[in-house]
Amino acid sequence: MIREASFALATLITLAAAPQRTGPEATSLLGKPLVPAPQSAEARAALEKNLAAARADYDKDPGSADAIIWLGRRFAYLGRYRDAIAMFSEGIQKHPSDPRMYRHRGHRHITVRELDKAVGDLSRAAELIAGRPDEVEPDGQPNARNIPTSTLNSNIFYHLALAQYLRGQFEPSLKAWRECERYSKNPDMLVATTNWLYMTLRRLDRAGEARQALEPITADMEIIENGSYHRLLMVYKGVEKADALAASLKDGGLDAVTIGYGLGNWHLYNGRPDQAMAQFRAIVRQSANQWPAFGYIAAEAELARR
Repeated sequence: MIREASFALATLITLAAAPQRTGPEATSLLGKPLVPAPQSAEARAALEKNLAAARADYDKDPGSADAIIWLGRRFAYLGRYRDAIAMFSEGIQKHPSDPRMYRHRGHRHITVRELDKAVGDLSRAAELIAGRPDEVEPDGQPNARNIPTSTLNSNIFYHLALAQYLRGQFEPSLKAWRECERYSKNPDMLVATTNWLYMTLRRLDRAGEARQALEPITADMEIIENGSYHRLLMVYKGVEKADALAASLKDGGLDAVTIGYGLGNWHLYNGRPDQAMAQFRAIVRQSANQWPAFGYIAAEAELARR
């Protein structure tokens, strides 16, 4: 026990003493270095305060699974993805049967473009939750209503399906999206899952199943935080015009990346590859600060495959 505590404290001191990384956190799928995006002084101060609280909790009980998870998550929110991965790796050493450790490390392996490692972690997480009841996963960055919209099981299968999708492995991805669909019990989680499920089915030329996937999606759904996915689904259903949605891209930010990739993919499987590639290039060129976003990574993946 003394040796374990000493190891944990040494890890904490090393991470706590390390300054914010100034070099790359990752290399893009196109071979470019990726550095943390700049943050406003106000946002950074709030995130650093949360990180300090997480450090304090860890210091009190370095063996606590919750303390390890939250310290890792707080590192990630500051763009310190390598430090986050190190914390979750420590968590796996201490709690090898806790699926949350693999779920969170898998997510951050996606962020840093280590997709094979992500699939390995998330597949292990899926094995560990078999037969267990699902549980709500608390938000580290709460939405406007402070209502968590995802669960442990939905997040495991969501990120597993995404990692496989990004590798171009659409059949395994589809299987994981179907599992994720089972746990998508509220409108926000349903539209997020359905968006990627629909795109995966279209990439597999299963247009009939893709149309069926859209049936539960309606214009009057009460969406808290996944409005971009909902609007994309309205385009897929023919309720909203793609041109009208494309006009919102000029606003920039995360929504522009999400919508931009969805529209680019929509052009791709509707036989307009030149427009699709132009859209993917625009995302990578114009929204570089959004490189951790799934839509940005997906745009990179499309360009890298070609």
